[in-house]
Amino acid sequence: MMGNKQKDSLFIRAAFSQPTERAPVWMMRQAGRFMKEYWEIKNKYSFLEMCKTPEIAADVTMLPVDLLGIDAAILFSDILVTGEAMGGDLSFTQGVGPRFANPVRTTADVANLQTDVLPKLQYVADAIKVIQERLNGRIPLIGFAGAPFTVMSYLVEGGSSKNFKLTKLLIHNEPELAHQLLSKIADVTVAYLNMQIEAGVNAVQIFDSWASALAWDDYKEFSHAYVSDIIARLNRQDVPVISFCKGSSVFAPLMAETGPDVISVDWNADLKRIKESLPPGIAVQGNLDPHILYADKRVIRQKIHQLHERMKGENGFIFNLGHGIMPDLPFDHVKYAVDVIQNELH
Repeated sequence: MMGNKQKDSLFIRAAFSQPTERAPVWMMRQAGRFMKEYWEIKNKYSFLEMCKTPEIAADVTMLPVDLLGIDAAILFSDILVTGEAMGGDLSFTQGVGPRFANPVRTTADVANLQTDVLPKLQYVADAIKVIQERLNGRIPLIGFAGAPFTVMSYLVEGGSSKNFKLTKLLIHNEPELAHQLLSKIADVTVAYLNMQIEAGVNAVQIFDSWASALAWDDYKEFSHAYVSDIIARLNRQDVPVISFCKGSSVFAPLMAETGPDVISVDWNADLKRIKESLPPGIAVQGNLDPHILYADKRVIRQKIHQLHERMKGENGFIFNLGHGIMPDLPFDHVKYAVDVIQNELH
């Protein structure tokens, strides 16, 4: 196993709760639709073509590195590529989002899902190698995967959902079937993240974007147990593991039990209180409300300084948003926020 060549970078040191001169910054969805340069690429290719063509995935991954100057890059891909590799008929439609044409709802549907799918995801490993060549040691590269509950919700609902009715019916009426499905997704996720680590990512993040749909006991049984299993099986030597869920302000105590290096916190929580409630050695990432980036620059600056003041003196703080960048955020506001964090906060 290669050592992490980025271990002296701001981001990796902060992720391992070591002292840093300032908080490193990157932003979820930083390579995305708020940049005209993204659209120049997106208008030529479908979203899945972008993900599956290593050179294009590398081009998009590098946009925020070159245009924003952030402290960590994150692989351009999607959390649903695992669901597709397992047998989901995945498409992305403008204004609709992801769709699985063959939802997974019966025992037969679950049985038909494949788990030996790494060859189908080889394009991700190929993209990582191209990106690392382009980064050439400048900053760390973060790999990622969707958490089993979130991937399951897309497979069961057949796409995005506001109320997760079908997913909740499955976990409540047919918990054993839900567990079979989650176990399969977890096995794929472990293999997939270990493949990314082998290909050369410097950190990994697990996204449980829809965990906030769950009650505490259901989260414990149908999300937490699987994230815990995944983290325990990762080849994580020198590679920090970040755990993110929408709902981390509520679920942080459970998330800490899974043994991540970093918990990424949504914007509902007081970040300092979360940090103080966690076992020593777990870093926090977050948690600026992304909507603040719509506001006037003086407000953006004030809110960034406020969060920084709150976290002053804490080792293990990575500046990020509480969720992803929205597509219609003004690019120059995002750039301004990064500049403030990098140049004014020490």
